[in-house]
Amino acid sequence: MNFYQKLLAVLESNWEEEIVLKRNEYLITKEAVNTDLFLVAEGSLRVFIEDDEEEHTIRFGYKNSIITALDSFLTEQPTKFYIQALKKCHLKKISKNGFTKLMQTSEENKKVWEQLLQSFVYQQIEREIDLITYSPQKRFESVLKRSPQVFQEIPLKYIASYLRMTPETLSRILKTLD
Repeated sequence: MNFYQKLLAVLESNWEEEIVLKRNEYLITKEAVNTDLFLVAEGSLRVFIEDDEEEHTIRFGYKNSIITALDSFLTEQPTKFYIQALKKCHLKKISKNGFTKLMQTSEENKKVWEQLLQSFVYQQIEREIDLITYSPQKRFESVLKRSPQVFQEIPLKYIASYLRMTPETLSRILKTLD
């Protein structure tokens, strides 16, 4: 059992609430302080930021993903992120306080939490390297290799945003696969 499966097993009977979001409904909006942690039981979401010109997709959540506004979760300050349902979602929620208490109950739980944070940091490093150094084609290939489920769960316009390319560029890349 990997650390993520262990984390889900620890959390299984400790979720505090279930939430249902409609398609396009927001779980979290910019400037909100939200320190809850969520498990996607069904559906898909995107985490994004916006500037004056456009939205920039940062992450996705789909079945069995843990999702949160990590900046707010860690600092208890207002978030810079939006989290929006792309499909109808069923989520399970635990508060930061409940989660922290649970993680402190054993050395094994502390280790699992540390491994999750390390995994998240590593994923972010991989993503930054992809965005800074690779061509659109190579970025696509990298995400396809790491997370093939994204292409089954997420609309292409959001994948294009995540990959920092236009939907037309992504469409051209997909056509080369046929």
